[in-house]
Amino acid sequence: MPAYRYEALDAAGKTRSGLVEADNAKAARAQIRAQGLVPMELAPVASAATDGGSGTRFTRRVFSATTLSVWTRQLAGLVGSGLPLERALTALTDEAEAPAQRELIAHLKSEVNAGSPFARALASAPREFDDVYRAVVAAGEASGALGPVLESLADDLEERQALRAKLLGAMLYPAIISVVAVLIVVFLVTYVVPQVANVFTSSKRALPFLTVALLAFSGFVRQWGWLALLAGAGGAASFVVLRRGEAFRERSDAFFLRLPLFGRLTRGYNAARFGSTLAMLAAAGVPILKALQAAAETLGNRAMRADALDALVQVREGAPLASALASKKRFPGLLPMFARLGEQTGTLPLMLQRAATQLSAEVQRRAMALATLLEPLLVVAMGVIVLIIVLAVLLPIIQLNTWVK
Repeated sequence: MPAYRYEALDAAGKTRSGLVEADNAKAARAQIRAQGLVPMELAPVASAATDGGSGTRFTRRVFSATTLSVWTRQLAGLVGSGLPLERALTALTDEAEAPAQRELIAHLKSEVNAGSPFARALASAPREFDDVYRAVVAAGEASGALGPVLESLADDLEERQALRAKLLGAMLYPAIISVVAVLIVVFLVTYVVPQVANVFTSSKRALPFLTVALLAFSGFVRQWGWLALLAGAGGAASFVVLRRGEAFRERSDAFFLRLPLFGRLTRGYNAARFGSTLAMLAAAGVPILKALQAAAETLGNRAMRADALDALVQVREGAPLASALASKKRFPGLLPMFARLGEQTGTLPLMLQRAATQLSAEVQRRAMALATLLEPLLVVAMGVIVLIIVLAVLLPIIQLNTWVK
């Protein structure tokens, strides 16, 4: 049954808005009048395209990563308690605070009422529910265990959010320190140093080398700094444009993986995400080839994604999963080792999840260690730069006192 969004006037002349479900627009207006309202505007909620559920009417983001995990947890709780999916979606529609969320959930409910599988209904909003999300839901529907599968999906979303939040938190303080340090140095070089230097240039005496070098650098920054800034911005923009090409992006991502510190963090983070997604899909009953395809699409690093797709080809040709992953050196050795144990013992999803958990813990440990190391290094570097500037200013003063004596 389709849903309609309406705006109407009540008996007091106030504007009311909401959603109603009806077979057609005429029936929707009748429902609105039955509530004592005068309909002013009536529009159908965007529905999926009629091409097998691959419509893309919902193109803007409605759920953030956090709200999606919360919504999935709520839906899992309602379905797991024995509530039919249609009634669970009705309850979530009533509880939704944002109009866009209420409209999206009402659309999903109307699709389910019309007889579409839930996974197909989710396909009408591909930006909200990615391929992995839909594959897990489809597997849950096929196995008749939608509630437990949604619980696992909510766990995966929450773990992914927690890992991302910890990484951002570890890198946030050094980033702030770096930006503040750059701004302070630019202020000292472009404003403070020239003001102080004017006092000594009138003496017509030779200035110390450090002071001369700092004045030359200050003059360069004041005269050509804007050009250097534009060149840097242009280079960054060119890099972003070039990364839109798959070949260049794969090469640049492969280069990032070879960096001493950040490369290991990138490898660990992507491998943990890949292993967790693959474990969740395998546990839900998704065929291994389809699970590998979906898990590979979650990898943000294009070089590792290419390796995962190559492993998929090997598995399709009959190779064990562990051997296929072991042949790709960009994946940490922990992942194929646990995959081999899982294949030997028949507990592949459990072993993959354990590998993902260990990789996540290792990424968090390395990120915290890196942040702990960067903080004092940045402070020391800032202190050395300020010391150089202070010495460049004090040396002429000391020299001037010597001349006076």
